[in-house]
Amino acid sequence: MGDSMFDISGKLILITGSGRGLGFALAAGMGQAGARVVLNGRDAGRLAEAEKSLRSGGIQACSKRFDVTREREVDQGILEIERENGPVDVLINNAGVIFRQPLVDVELEHWQQVLETNLTGAFLCGRSAARSMIRRRAGKIINICSLLSEAGRDTVGSYAASKGGVKMLTKAMAAEWGRYNIQVNGIGPGYFLTDMTRPLAMDADFDAWLKKSTPMERWGRPEELVGSAIFLASAASNFVTGQIIYVDGGFLASL
Repeated sequence: MGDSMFDISGKLILITGSGRGLGFALAAGMGQAGARVVLNGRDAGRLAEAEKSLRSGGIQACSKRFDVTREREVDQGILEIERENGPVDVLINNAGVIFRQPLVDVELEHWQQVLETNLTGAFLCGRSAARSMIRRRAGKIINICSLLSEAGRDTVGSYAASKGGVKMLTKAMAAEWGRYNIQVNGIGPGYFLTDMTRPLAMDADFDAWLKKSTPMERWGRPEELVGSAIFLASAASNFVTGQIIYVDGGFLASL
């Protein structure tokens, strides 16, 4: 067995919200490991640039634009992906948004946008992909949770609520679909340096707080999320389901 247990060569992996940030890093890392990756997002121009970047590095990549909050777009998009490329072996539900506001100031529109993108989007994509996986009695779904699936903090209440929901959705999917040989797990990133978090990293007080609160005393690098994803996408995790792997430099362990 050995390394072959972690071999994802040729697997078709759909990653939502992968035009940039952690989603793009996952696509690059898994593509470098031999997977065929399908990028997804709402911005066709950004997707085209991301696809071009991956292909220039020798990665087998294509893209499919659809909005994860729109049921018909999701179902049609995944149908087209499978018609054009074959069955989706692994779905990574990564699409997400965040609004940093105190809960008392959060507008209902923003609350709903966060829940619809982060939680309902994971449900819609998971449900659509699972229908094909059930017929084949094979498949893996990886839901991107967060350390905020376990802990709250000022100004991120709506995001924490959505990611807590994703954690429990992961467990519900695992409980229902395990009989069909579908493994559903989550990855909970801590604070990683991305375009989304760059304003926080540039805030000296927040940067100091984060490094003090994290036993490894630094931010995560996007590529450091790839190993956990490869494990959960490979045969090495065939009897692992309903679990959340927190990749946070020890943040939650030190609360």
